[in-house]
Amino acid sequence: MCTESELQLENKLIKQLVDMGYEKVHITNEEQLIANLKSRLEKHNKFVFSDSEFSKILNELRKGSIIEKAQKLREKYSLIRDDGTVKYIEFLDVVNWCQNLFQVTHQISQEGKYKNRYDITLLINGFPLVQIELKKRGLEIKEAFNQVNRYQRHSFGFNSALFNYVQIFVISNGVNTKYYANNKKQSFKQTFYWADENNKLMTNLAQFTKYFLEKCHISKMICKYIVISEVEKCMMVLRPYQYYAVEKIIDRVKNSNKNGYIWHTTGSGKTLTSFKAAQILVGLEEVDKVVFVVDRNDLDSQTNIEFNKFVEGSVDSTDNTKILVDQFLGKYKDKKGTHKTTDLIVTTIQKLNNAINKSRYLSSMETIKDKKIVFIFDECHRSQFGLTHKNITKFFTNCQLIGFTGTPILEENATVNQYGKRTTVELFDERLHKYVITDAISDGNVLKFAIEYIQTFKEKDTDSDEQVENIDTQEVYESDERISKVVDYIIANHSRKTHSKKFNAIFCVGGSKKSTDVLIKYYEQFKAKKHDLKVATIFSFSANEDDKDANGINEEGVDIDPKNINVHTREKLDEYIEDFNKMFNTKHSTKDSKSFQAYYNDISKKTKRREIDILLVVNMFLTGFDSKTINTIYVDKNLKYHGLIQAFSRTNRILDETKSHGNVVCFRNLKPNTDEAIALFSNKEAEDVILMKPYHEYIKDINEQYEELNQIAQKPDDINTLVTDEERLEFIKAFRNMIRTMNILTGFTDFDWQDVKIPAQLYEDFKSKYYDLYDDVRSTKDEASKVSILKEISFDLELIQRDEITISYILQLLAKSQESATQQEQKDKQDKILKDIANTPQLRSKKELIRKFMETAMQGLSPEAIEDAYDEFMEQERQKEVSQLVADEKLKTDALKNLIDNYLYEERKPRNQEVVDILEIKPTLKERKSVVERVFGKVQDLVERFYK
Repeated sequence: MCTESELQLENKLIKQLVDMGYEKVHITNEEQLIANLKSRLEKHNKFVFSDSEFSKILNELRKGSIIEKAQKLREKYSLIRDDGTVKYIEFLDVVNWCQNLFQVTHQISQEGKYKNRYDITLLINGFPLVQIELKKRGLEIKEAFNQVNRYQRHSFGFNSALFNYVQIFVISNGVNTKYYANNKKQSFKQTFYWADENNKLMTNLAQFTKYFLEKCHISKMICKYIVISEVEKCMMVLRPYQYYAVEKIIDRVKNSNKNGYIWHTTGSGKTLTSFKAAQILVGLEEVDKVVFVVDRNDLDSQTNIEFNKFVEGSVDSTDNTKILVDQFLGKYKDKKGTHKTTDLIVTTIQKLNNAINKSRYLSSMETIKDKKIVFIFDECHRSQFGLTHKNITKFFTNCQLIGFTGTPILEENATVNQYGKRTTVELFDERLHKYVITDAISDGNVLKFAIEYIQTFKEKDTDSDEQVENIDTQEVYESDERISKVVDYIIANHSRKTHSKKFNAIFCVGGSKKSTDVLIKYYEQFKAKKHDLKVATIFSFSANEDDKDANGINEEGVDIDPKNINVHTREKLDEYIEDFNKMFNTKHSTKDSKSFQAYYNDISKKTKRREIDILLVVNMFLTGFDSKTINTIYVDKNLKYHGLIQAFSRTNRILDETKSHGNVVCFRNLKPNTDEAIALFSNKEAEDVILMKPYHEYIKDINEQYEELNQIAQKPDDINTLVTDEERLEFIKAFRNMIRTMNILTGFTDFDWQDVKIPAQLYEDFKSKYYDLYDDVRSTKDEASKVSILKEISFDLELIQRDEITISYILQLLAKSQESATQQEQKDKQDKILKDIANTPQLRSKKELIRKFMETAMQGLSPEAIEDAYDEFMEQERQKEVSQLVADEKLKTDALKNLIDNYLYEERKPRNQEVVDILEIKPTLKERKSVVERVFGKVQDLVERFYK
């Protein structure tokens, strides 16, 4: 039976869309697209444009970036008519989204840098707002994603640039179908499946089309559920569970006075969900204020920053309780003295509690206590189980509470305080939507965990740490000898766990009595040992130091206050902050709460930037802290229930292909607690979904993959005999599977090349051939001809980049090679160095330069002189090549330097005019395109070899 072709898939999809009410139109080029736009806008606006009037509209539509066009699409345009009057033109009805006009067409050709022809285009009011790219069944869906990227570079933005108005892309191979917003920064990891309300995925194209591409639904997604980030300059579209959560919240507020909560697992994009819900709520007539409440000062400022990234000035956080009261009363003025009516407020639970309890604010707050105020509580599992919740619900007579949590308090994990044993359901009523960790992992929205339990001691009559714990927890777990061994383990294995420090880690510790004493012991051990790790620490006041069970509840949401730290602890903290100051040239201290908060914020920022390798904590940063660069958590404390899931979830944010999972390294036997927490927050059968496979299974996988590779090529030279693209593609896919498995395997402490059938050197040799194929595919310039199938394949090069192979490392090896006893030994070591360079993408462009240095400038040098000699050699070579480039292409030297400086600083390709500006002789219009491409190609090559 023949596989369904791409054309058959396309025809079936068009028929389905027509049956769903889309009007089929025949548009094959830009001229027809523009004519259709005119007629649709006329029909939508019930107004006929003259040619000159429509020309004004087209001129307006051509202007701006993708983000500016997205904003323009949602606004009305004031058209000055031929008779001088003004007519407001609506491009898209964002309120009555079903009233827009829907069409489908296919195979539109667009001339740009290269000529492209697009598969299926959905037109709304004549604008191409949804672009669908298909691949035949059996091909990777990522090939369609790569094809869209090529269109974005080569043709979407040319001529009228109407395809820059695309809001949503859909990619499918019939079996798998995904969608994503028009964002040039998009990675394939940020493409989504649609699902029903119960999180059942709709991957099949026909089913996806029935629900997601239904006219009213796709229009609603575009009009209501795309967020335009004004700061990040990108568009984001809600994922299905975010969509259902917001819809449920809006329905709850419009049609009921009951509370409700959203259970969305940690890492699933709660900030975007809550912002979109808040943004819609403030627009409802029945709502007076929306208040987003967090339980820590750092989350107050963090949320404020995140919300204002979506829409600048959309929200004001509260520096103090007085400002909060002014915001409630509509009297708030910003720092410039400008009066601001604030409908969306971000504040801490402490300031909110002060506003309704302090006598100096009560008379003012009494005036708004009966207003309809919606409170959205962030991380509501932590802060809603004490007196503050009772105070809020008693004071505001017409309020509604909406909670967000990744780990709700259920009967099984509820703790008893003075108010009893209370659950999230008791406090927030009905659960409005549920999206648990198993859903998120299955959807590819968060990563699995790889958990390793490291046994740190063993008594002669016991089998596990758990049994020993009952003898004397404090004496055994907190002994100097054991802590020293744990630190030695981390120092030895941190590079392996974090892919040569491409990622970083949190280390959480605890004790049976006073957790900060244990943390101090650990910090002192790191300080005393020799290593290259940047370790920083921060800890809170004494009230949270006794943390045996790490339940993650902050009952009254007490702010960080260094006054509460006991003398010994505070002295140590000051000492460690001084270490931080020396490391980063800062001036932090604990002199007051504001200074301490600045230290907290700086640690947060530097952790996210990977400037800190290991962040040592007791409780802080284990909940509410999101950093995609963290891939490992070391655990030496008791964790259970939501405290355990929250802590582990610091590691499983999606970043790139290299980050395949989150590492959890437990120095205590937390397996029973882990199993119990997984069962509680997902289901009893969830382990296979949440946890990575054991080491031996990945060994089995890679050995089977090696057998498959042997069917294609038994030795690297066999790759040379692969003639067709199809044969090469087989090799690329087979070896790529091995690369992906090896990326996981090398993170295991137990990894040993002896366990793998393929020898390490043979693996490296195959890797060289893999790189050669990549270089060959990317160097093909003939885009105008039929595109090679290899151009759309993802090579996953990031998985085999060896971050430890740097110029500094190479120079050290070269210095050591000079110490060899014989010339032959020197040559062998230097040949090995060249092979390492060839296998390192970021150094491949420098390979011939380094070879030339070894052959001409290094002979007879002492090891100590090599680094200086290399710098001098590279500078001489750079000057030669710059002079040659200037002479060959007749360039302006200073202008070339400025172009390179800007290219390096802004990390963007120069505009064509910027390249033309460095030419002494300006090309003709006909020559311009080829000259710009040739010159910039040479500049790019120069930068790769000498400036990076």
